[in-house]
Amino acid sequence: MTAIAVTIAGSDSGGGAGIQADLKSFSANGVYGASVLTALTAQNTLGVSAIQDVPPAFVRAQMDAVYSDLNVNATKIGMLSSVEIIEAVAGGLEAHTTGPVVLDPVMVAASGDPLLADSAVSSLISVLVPLADVITPNLHEAARMLETEVAANETEMLSQAEDLLRLGCKSVLLKGGHGTGEESADLFFDAAGNAIWLHAERIQTNNTHGTGCTLSSAIAAELAKGSDLESAMRAAKAYIHAAISAADQLEIGAGHGPVHHFYRFWSM
Repeated sequence: MTAIAVTIAGSDSGGGAGIQADLKSFSANGVYGASVLTALTAQNTLGVSAIQDVPPAFVRAQMDAVYSDLNVNATKIGMLSSVEIIEAVAGGLEAHTTGPVVLDPVMVAASGDPLLADSAVSSLISVLVPLADVITPNLHEAARMLETEVAANETEMLSQAEDLLRLGCKSVLLKGGHGTGEESADLFFDAAGNAIWLHAERIQTNNTHGTGCTLSSAIAAELAKGSDLESAMRAAKAYIHAAISAADQLEIGAGHGPVHHFYRFWSM
């Protein structure tokens, strides 16, 4: 049977993040990808110049169309810019068989442009987080969700992961890519109290656009193929590390370029 994953997220017209990155990540990891668009962004490697939300009713119509026909094995959720869209997505998740849900609480683009309204953060936490099998915030997103300072070390990351779990999700992958030091350390923490550190050498490159989207969709791809969550995390971490390592092979735009989703298949 064909493994199928769905991404519910915004479109990046520059192709490096959002729906486009998710579908590339699904394909590169051997999974058929379907999509539900929540927003359109006028975006390139230099930044976001405009955002147009998709009407909530149409978001739900897309979900109904996809889940009623496709045998979906996993779902990844990315950019949801308003309370109404968050509620529409939550309703669709509750109405359909979605497979494991990976929620990436996208709040700010790599360029620094905001993608989630302040008024929607509490709705994201109360409405969607409890429906997620795993949430994948970076250090800044975690701090915003918890209304606290950005974790400065692994001890603070562990404390924040515990606090994030109390918001109602089944597990947390707290991403340390925005930290400092020679290694990028991510922390997986679940309801059983398991704390698993995923370390990788920090890659020195300016081309990191779409890393969060790519990692979360790679996790969803592995789950869609039947992997357990820990195995999915490890495989996705290895994939994103290799994709970042190969990013400088690409010459895309004048700003923060994308990672190389298809490094296994072609190079420049």
